Amino acid sequence: MLRNFSALLRRDLAIDLGTASTRIALPGEGVVVDEPSVVAVSRSANRAISRNGVVGHLARQMQGRTPDSVSVVRPLSAGVIADVDLCETMLRYFLNKARPTRYGLRPRVLITASGCLTQVEKQAIYRSAHRAGMGQVMLLGVAHAAALGAGLPIAEPVAGMIVDIGAGATEVAVFSMGDVVAQRTIRVGGDQMDSAIVDWLRRNHGLRIGNSTAEELRQELGSASTMPESSSRRSVDVRGVDIATSLPKRLPLTQAEIRDALADPLEAILDSIRAVLDGCSPDLVADLVDRGVVLCGGGALLGGLDRWIEERTGIAAQVAPNALTAAAEGALVCLECLDAWRNLVEIGDGAI
Repeated sequence: MLRNFSALLRRDLAIDLGTASTRIALPGEGVVVDEPSVVAVSRSANRAISRNGVVGHLARQMQGRTPDSVSVVRPLSAGVIADVDLCETMLRYFLNKARPTRYGLRPRVLITASGCLTQVEKQAIYRSAHRAGMGQVMLLGVAHAAALGAGLPIAEPVAGMIVDIGAGATEVAVFSMGDVVAQRTIRVGGDQMDSAIVDWLRRNHGLRIGNSTAEELRQELGSASTMPESSSRRSVDVRGVDIATSLPKRLPLTQAEIRDALADPLEAILDSIRAVLDGCSPDLVADLVDRGVVLCGGGALLGGLDRWIEERTGIAAQVAPNALTAAAEGALVCLECLDAWRNLVEIGDGAI
């Protein structure tokens, strides 16, 4: 009886712990926190610059504009916790913002995790979450969460395919009868696309830009296939530093040039899709031809990516309407129907 009373007071929550963004969803409310996964750090002490930390949107606004004594860092890299202490600071801030606790009770949480994590890397998530004030911690694969959030009928005896392109990794999986038939995780995503743009401009134009500028270029001009004529002629002036003279330089860039810069990471994602299809039976592939592929994650918003995948694989692709929040919403679905989806969840030790 006491356990049931505690459950009424404690509020569960689902967390999509992403390399670039963290989203928290609450039962009955949906996504209530959606902020960048960044923390402002004092270089001298290698810790957050205040006790409660400068985290999320505020820290992101500081990026590239801080003095030498402060840097803005991501506690996660390619879906893996790189700094447990900073991740704890970040999660505590987001937890307080979501305000899921009542009367001092620690909330039960379900956190999305990359499919390529080792047991040691999973333990880092458990440890950070417990130290941030969370109670029982459970992990759910990002691909499962994204599939549930995108509305794929993964429990039915038909194939469903999800391609989740995050900032640090891409998860490709085919589901049937509630389980994974074939899956592949590669550490290629939005960050690698941005780095490819930075490298391409340096090699071809002798122009040095930062990753934040490259991200803006990808979002504004990036495309995987030729866009309609009206938009393909668009160009944007990019500002950077001339490598030869170390002086400011302005350069007009077109969609076609950015598309060339993105060729290598896109081919890596396509190779992973082909590898997963190769691991499926002919009957399941036939299902996919009928049902298509669902794309989600921030990288799925790249212009013409769905059309490009269809041209290269022969399987129709569509971007989920909730591409950015699919994993968080899917984790919430799993949390609200935990008895039905318990086989998908890995439960950690109790609170520390």
